Amino acid sequence: MSAPRTARAIARAELTRAILDLAGHQLAEVGPAALSVRRIARELDMASSAVYRYFPSRDALLTALIVEGYDDLGGRAEAADSAVDDRADHAARWRAVAHTVHDWAREQPHRYALLYGSPVPGYAAPQDTVTPATRITGLLLAIVRDAEQAGVHPAGVLPVPPVEAAAVQPVATMLSPAVSDEMTVRALTAWATLFGHISLELFGHMHRGVLDYDVHFAQVVDQVAADLGLA
Repeated sequence: MSAPRTARAIARAELTRAILDLAGHQLAEVGPAALSVRRIARELDMASSAVYRYFPSRDALLTALIVEGYDDLGGRAEAADSAVDDRADHAARWRAVAHTVHDWAREQPHRYALLYGSPVPGYAAPQDTVTPATRITGLLLAIVRDAEQAGVHPAGVLPVPPVEAAAVQPVATMLSPAVSDEMTVRALTAWATLFGHISLELFGHMHRGVLDYDVHFAQVVDQVAADLGLA
């Protein structure tokens, strides 16, 4: 049994949460490039130096927001996948994950933009963000891997030359057993289609070109499932 947390630890956790919440509000208002630690300190009636004891720089605060965003999205998507009772229904699993990502992005466009929008000027994401960022990729790859192990072989798959196999090798070997090169390329294409479509929608690039985003997105999700051989 773990020891109870001290009052100091509880207070630190609560203040850390308050800083992150205020930073999240700023993201929605002004975007990540204008994130201001001084403004957060003013809103908490603290000195900036006190906030820096929790997050030593603006970049550290951005990193915490990015990691939290990836983990929130990854957790939602993993829960959606786990909720599909028939684990052999790979198309249903793909649809559940895709629609969950779409819903999350539309509910929290500022967090989606932080994760998948334009890079923040002057910010370089550290290694801490890599594992959370790969949760979605790994989940989509797992669905494709499970389908492949069940004998799914989509039609129209181009042969993968050695130079491309080497290029995607880090993704192919994310899971054990590894996914074939052909299905890895298909999974990466599905991943890019999913997030590319969501980005086009959220950032206004389909305005007046698509009149019903929900109908069109459902069609895209089903088309990708068919392309993967899941449907």
